[in-house]
Amino acid sequence: MSEQTGNPDNTAQSSPAQSSPAQSREAQQQLQRLQQAHRQLDTMRSRAKTLEEQLKTAGRNNQRMADLLETTRNEISQLRNALQADGQAPFTFGTVIGYRPEHPQSEGREIQAATVAGVDILQAGRKLRVSLSPLISPEQLQAGDEVLLNENFTVVAILGAERTGELARVKEVLPDSRLVIISRGEDERVVTLTEAATAAAQREGLHSARVGDAVMVDLRTGTATEIVPLSEVEDVVLEESPDVSYSDIGGLAEQIEAIRDAVELPFLHADLYREHGLRAPKGILLYGPPGCGKTMIAKAVASSLASSGLPARGETGAGVTAASEKPAGEKGAFFLNIKGPELLNKYVGETERHIRVIFSRARERASAGQPVVVFFDEMEALFRTRGSGVSSDVETTIVPQLLAEIDGVESLENVIVIGASNREDMIDPAILRPGRLDVKIRVQRPGREGAGEILGIHLGSEVPLHPDLLAAHGDRSAAVAALVDALLDRLFPATPQARLRLIHADGSQTGFQAADFMSGAVLSNIVDRAKKAAIKDFLRAGTDPSQKGLTREHLLAAAEEELRDQEDLVNTADPQAWARVVGASTSPVVRIERPGEAATHAGAGSEDAAGAGPEVAAGAADASGSSQDAEVRG
Repeated sequence: MSEQTGNPDNTAQSSPAQSSPAQSREAQQQLQRLQQAHRQLDTMRSRAKTLEEQLKTAGRNNQRMADLLETTRNEISQLRNALQADGQAPFTFGTVIGYRPEHPQSEGREIQAATVAGVDILQAGRKLRVSLSPLISPEQLQAGDEVLLNENFTVVAILGAERTGELARVKEVLPDSRLVIISRGEDERVVTLTEAATAAAQREGLHSARVGDAVMVDLRTGTATEIVPLSEVEDVVLEESPDVSYSDIGGLAEQIEAIRDAVELPFLHADLYREHGLRAPKGILLYGPPGCGKTMIAKAVASSLASSGLPARGETGAGVTAASEKPAGEKGAFFLNIKGPELLNKYVGETERHIRVIFSRARERASAGQPVVVFFDEMEALFRTRGSGVSSDVETTIVPQLLAEIDGVESLENVIVIGASNREDMIDPAILRPGRLDVKIRVQRPGREGAGEILGIHLGSEVPLHPDLLAAHGDRSAAVAALVDALLDRLFPATPQARLRLIHADGSQTGFQAADFMSGAVLSNIVDRAKKAAIKDFLRAGTDPSQKGLTREHLLAAAEEELRDQEDLVNTADPQAWARVVGASTSPVVRIERPGEAATHAGAGSEDAAGAGPEVAAGAADASGSSQDAEVRG
């Protein structure tokens, strides 16, 4: 048993021997870790030393860079000062022809020095290529600009184009920003329209250069530097898109139907017209007494073409953009309102040039497929019968110019010429023949029914009516109808009463009634007079709401005042011309009387004129007209 258990001292002596290998291995591992840590520490110390050296190197480089930047800044400052010193006065002026950027050398055509960037200028009549200061941006240079040159002929300032210069007219616009102009002495030149001029026109809401426009040119450099909006042509050509519709015109249903057939059918049924070999009419003549709606009809034609989105003449409906589908802001049709008397010019050839400009504008608009209405108001003022001897014979060249424009070599597709006149007998017959002004529509004075339509338009829903009138008839429509009927009974009585009497050369007489004075303009003026009277009564009553609005008495009093004014405006000095203008009678009129007046010399003068032929009749007309002038005006 003692052998098995052993001696405790022996056991204690054997334990260190048994544990020494394990401790040795652990010590070796720790020693290896310690050696590895020493190696890592040496590596980090080496890396830190390298970084420190790199940092010192970067610091030295930064210092050298700072020194270099400081040196460069000083050099730039010195260069700027040198450039500024080059810009000391005095300067010379030059005009830019164009900027030439640096480009590769063309062998055999130029030397290396010619390829350097430069500015072509005109200075003191000489054409030079000079250098541009580095402080000036080449993009700011435009042909036609005025520049300053220093003593070394370097461009040091851009002053822009001159605001004064020579004016010329554009004869033709070429596709590459060039213009054919007519300068002094009718010389034709080709110039370049600058980009600055086009940009300035767009900023001011103007068109680009068009035929007939005035441009400011520098003939030395061959540039057009500005588009000048002169009123010379704009005064006679009013380009607009009217807002008058056929519904705004009363009493002319028959005339409106005729003009719609002439104007709109060729657009709506272009294929049928081509199939039947039928051409659309080139022009329309509206004639009749003044104030009956001729101008309104012409405006309604343009407005109808714009609103209906009709295809251009000669195009089918397929692939044609309707007016409702046009881009915003694009007009569907144009109305060129020509003011006839203002078109006349004392200088030979100027009126003809204006006519060419007018039709050039029309063709320009029509080329985009937009219908254009060219409206000549007071047509007899321009296109009188040639050789009639009643004017200075300027029509001998004006009429042929219009004829050449209407049916000349250049076509007038999508252009409709409408003329208005109350003296159609004075217009040259060559203009009125078929093939030019094909359709002739007489705009008559309105009858009772037509006058009712016109009054219904002017007494619309916005005109205030008197409360007593509304109470008496129940509602507004009935009150307006009662007002219209009362006024029509006054203007178109069941028993006609002559307000004037026309004495003819053959002794016969024609009664001139109130209805013979009627026109759309007269009816509109009657309503306006009544409105003014209603306003005055309302103010006189202290702005009492119960006294506000139109009454039957206002309209009847206004009608009587208007008729008296119309009677006072009768031209008794030349009764035949007056009767012709107002459409009263085609028979020769020698005198105008009021009923009840003693017609002194009337019987003898009329009988003598009737039996003695045209010469004596004319003499009787002069004598009776001059004597009766005092009677009527008195």
